[in-house]
Amino acid sequence: MTEPRPPRAEQRSHSVTQHGITREDPYAWLRDDGWQEVMREPEKLQPDIRAHLEAENTWTEHVMASTTAEQDTLFGEMKGRIKEDDSSVPAPDGPWAYYRRFEVGAQHPRWCRRASASADGQEQLLYDGDQASKGKPYFRIGAVQHSPDHRRLAVAVDDKGSEFFEIRFLELDGSPLDDVLRDCNGGVAWANDAEHVFYTVLDDKHRPCKVLRHRLGTEQADDVVVYEEKDPGFFVGVSTTEGRGCVLISTHDHTTSEVRLIDANDPMSAPRLVAARERDVEYSVSQQGDSLVLHTNVDGAIDFQVMRTPLASPGREHWTTEVAHREGCLILSVGTFKDWTVRLERENGLPRIVIRSRTSGEEHEIAFDEAAYSLGLGGGWDFDTDTVRFSYSSPTTPQQVFDYDMRTRVRKLLKTQEVPSGHNPADYRCTRLLAKSHDGEEVPVSVLWHVDTPIDGSAPVLLYGYGAYGMTMPADFGTARLSLVDRGFIYAIAHIRGGMAKGYRWYTQGKLAHKTNTFHDFIAAAEHLCSSGYTTAGNITIQGGSAGGMLVGAAVNMRPDLWKAVVAEVPFVDVLTTMSDSDLPLTPPEWPEWGNPIKDRAHYDQIAAYSPYDNIQAAAYPAILATAGLTDPRVTYWEPAKWVARLRECKTNDTPLLLKTYMEAGHAGAAGRFEKLREVALVYAFVLLVNARLSD
Repeated sequence: MTEPRPPRAEQRSHSVTQHGITREDPYAWLRDDGWQEVMREPEKLQPDIRAHLEAENTWTEHVMASTTAEQDTLFGEMKGRIKEDDSSVPAPDGPWAYYRRFEVGAQHPRWCRRASASADGQEQLLYDGDQASKGKPYFRIGAVQHSPDHRRLAVAVDDKGSEFFEIRFLELDGSPLDDVLRDCNGGVAWANDAEHVFYTVLDDKHRPCKVLRHRLGTEQADDVVVYEEKDPGFFVGVSTTEGRGCVLISTHDHTTSEVRLIDANDPMSAPRLVAARERDVEYSVSQQGDSLVLHTNVDGAIDFQVMRTPLASPGREHWTTEVAHREGCLILSVGTFKDWTVRLERENGLPRIVIRSRTSGEEHEIAFDEAAYSLGLGGGWDFDTDTVRFSYSSPTTPQQVFDYDMRTRVRKLLKTQEVPSGHNPADYRCTRLLAKSHDGEEVPVSVLWHVDTPIDGSAPVLLYGYGAYGMTMPADFGTARLSLVDRGFIYAIAHIRGGMAKGYRWYTQGKLAHKTNTFHDFIAAAEHLCSSGYTTAGNITIQGGSAGGMLVGAAVNMRPDLWKAVVAEVPFVDVLTTMSDSDLPLTPPEWPEWGNPIKDRAHYDQIAAYSPYDNIQAAAYPAILATAGLTDPRVTYWEPAKWVARLRECKTNDTPLLLKTYMEAGHAGAAGRFEKLREVALVYAFVLLVNARLSD
């Protein structure tokens, strides 16, 4: 019997010339020119491309065959930490409190409600996601929104993984309506008459570009376009303000935003512009009575400020400062209630919640004690209330949900995340380190380990990072990672530039011309873990997804000797080619993040210097597992496919190099809660295999 061998993609001549520079791309053929059709109908993928992806999947299965039992064990552990019949804390909205819950064994939740005044009142089932998913290889619920009068429900579903959502409606007595809205981005906003909804559609390049108004009982073809965005670099979304006074039309790229208002009580009215877009000026809008509260970086407020303007005349000339900018204290978000404004801030890498009285202007903070933790605001639609809901967790503490009385300053614990198989926070240790990067900047690193793991340099480390779009990886609780930590791994998160762990400047110093700071920070975090006695060089597995996949792809090119293994999930690794293709869904909106190599030679040179696919070298690479989703509109499947093909051609050693393409999923992989754990089990089994820590 012939021993299976890793597939080698055929090399086909293909060259690209930009700015007088020609580069060869022999694996360009892996991009299906009909990718738009593949997003809708995956079976239309060209046969030669499908054959190659399936050959890669077969090779991955062959290499991982010895870990089948370990994957089952890992899956069982991770599933055992999930309360199968779990439910969210009911969120009040007038006479009703809405929540979602899971049945034992269910992949998807049920949406339910009960009377607000009754903690144990009779449950009304509104929508059964698990039942709706039956017979579908992929099923993701994008939004479930009840109407303001509590009579109807709008549900957005994607059954391909390509993020083309279909919105359907039903009466809350359970009977479906005939209305179907197709090619949507998943968001929906109700007008207060509960007869009209606003939604966003995607164009033929998969970009949300138009906001339409739909009246229930009519055909989608009759819907009215209330706003159309002409600039392909800007995406559009819809939402409603607190108190449901206005429907918001938000237009944005990564650094510039613009908002329009529609009176939610007059859905036929034309949108009103708050303030015209201004390059690199961002603002978001909350409503508080006859005022708008703005969260904005206008006037050079790099870490944002809070401003106020009249609802009747919201223009820029009427904005006044309510909470002044303070550099280094990043205002992450602002929410409003009738008598209160609530801010989520971050300073020195740690979040906090600040409460402000609308009448007196007096402020106070909600205090927390741990060295590393995560906070979130949310829950409820009630506007005239003194209660704000927030969640808290840390790497050792399961998530807790609190209601906080802003007037009495008393917090009430509503729920603590249950870990059915057992979890004792005292069994774990967590700390925050500061790693000095190449230019002297100190990079926060959150570190978690089991109390029995010796800190003597012998432990393997899994180092996770992202570092883009200003997104900061929270120091929160994760049940899945405990399967590695309980096996003696140290789990670390590097809060590198490109995120906003240390303010907005931390973001700007990790993008465009400064992008390589992100990679240097990540390498510095790894080196600091070594010099601090946690591990040693060559004993570190790195993991990142999407832009985080680009991070680990660049890091492995820069320092292949430092890593034991690499997990690159849907990795954005063909940066130069993608940013040079203006037809792809995300390219124009992402030029402010990475640069425009089509028009700007300096941007071309910057990207070419780090793009993981373009900087593969003849070297001894560590073990690598890459994943892809065939219908992924964000990081197209051919990026990881091309990257693995070129790595296989160039690497000089025989470490495992695997590509797993999920042929019925998109960017986020499986949507079901247990199906997703199977994917995590594969990743962790790979990590354990490479580190020779599989169970006997």
